[in-house]
Amino acid sequence: MSGRGQMKKQQAGIPAGKFRCRMLVGVLALTPMLLAAGCAESAQSRESQRKAVEAATKTAEYRAAARSALGRESEVILSGDLARNGHIQLLVVEPLPKTPQNAAAGTMMVSRAAILEQDGTDWREIFLADEQLKNTEGFLGGTPRDAVNAWKLDYQQPATGLTMFFTPLDQGGGQSSIEVRWNTKESVYQSLDRATRRFLAESTSLGPRPEFEMKP
Repeated sequence: MSGRGQMKKQQAGIPAGKFRCRMLVGVLALTPMLLAAGCAESAQSRESQRKAVEAATKTAEYRAAARSALGRESEVILSGDLARNGHIQLLVVEPLPKTPQNAAAGTMMVSRAAILEQDGTDWREIFLADEQLKNTEGFLGGTPRDAVNAWKLDYQQPATGLTMFFTPLDQGGGQSSIEVRWNTKESVYQSLDRATRRFLAESTSLGPRPEFEMKP
């Protein structure tokens, strides 16, 4: 420090030695806070990286399960505890290109759809919409006897769990939608009667059509 600066400090009543000492004490007091902030930022960065890797791993796993069920053109549109039963489920679809660009959220045209449920390291197909609507017990009540090649799918996620509405696209006008929900009592996805709001029992066959087989 120049002589003039030292004189100013002394004139202010603070000897130069004490002034330097106070600055050193201030820096030492600030150092732990800077180190703590740096450690916190480092921990946050590691946690963000871990979550990103975990999300990418899940995405890859879900995509592989979807392709195994419905093929390479399939898409996972919902994932999580869809049925509110404590199990991870995937809503997988094979979309049609003719879905309108202005379609409402939760509405799409599909050739097939499926619900997959995680079972340890494996995935089980517990619901399938292809030519008919099926679960592991049989054909859902209300499913058309004639094969359906395309469906309009509307889906919602209320607090009670996933709700799906399937409307045939290729059987002429006037086709009503079939509501499908998780039946907690039976632990399956079933269709509902519109009037009584009761779940409909499955059928093991639709007339002369052979019984189907779900993927294990």
